[in-house]
Amino acid sequence: MTHYGMAIDVKRCIACSACVTGCKVENNLPQNMWWNKVVNVGGETPDSPSGTYAARNLKMESYTLSCQHCENPACVEVCPTQASYKDAETGIVLVDNSKCIGCGICQQACPYGVRVLQEGEPVYYADFGFGAANAPVHEKGTMEKCTFCYHRVVEGDVPFCVEVCPGRARTFGDLDDPASDISKLIAGRTVEQLETDAGTNPSVFLLK
Repeated sequence: MTHYGMAIDVKRCIACSACVTGCKVENNLPQNMWWNKVVNVGGETPDSPSGTYAARNLKMESYTLSCQHCENPACVEVCPTQASYKDAETGIVLVDNSKCIGCGICQQACPYGVRVLQEGEPVYYADFGFGAANAPVHEKGTMEKCTFCYHRVVEGDVPFCVEVCPGRARTFGDLDDPASDISKLIAGRTVEQLETDAGTNPSVFLLK
């Protein structure tokens, strides 16, 4: 079994939101629907530092946040209809729209706050679809989240956010293959996984 994951180099990431916008386009996401976001570690507003100039302790950093495709996903464990599941061939966590009842239990269980409910009928920016021809279908009353661009991965490609990152901060690959680029990066760098106390063992690593 392949276990796909992603490593994000926070030293190379410039918080430009190309991955955020690329995800939006590639997956034909409706208005007000985002699967990826930039999290600012610093001040209370985007691109603002913590500390003060007078104290000379200004500091600002950021990272991008989306579904962590956990090895032990809490969302899968609590889903009453088994709509949230972990793909056996890739290790990617997905949602089966035909089974999802939009109850929100998985959203509450997720330690990362990255699941979004499509409450009403999807409203798009144009009368025609854009992005990938085989992008996920968006349906009223179902839960949505990052899929690691599953439609691309099964064709041997990488998630679109990896392709469009101008800083080449993202590396995607098989975590179970010690010879893969991602495994070598994780082995050779200081890494951080988010919310490890939750016991989910996320498949996304921040390279420090």
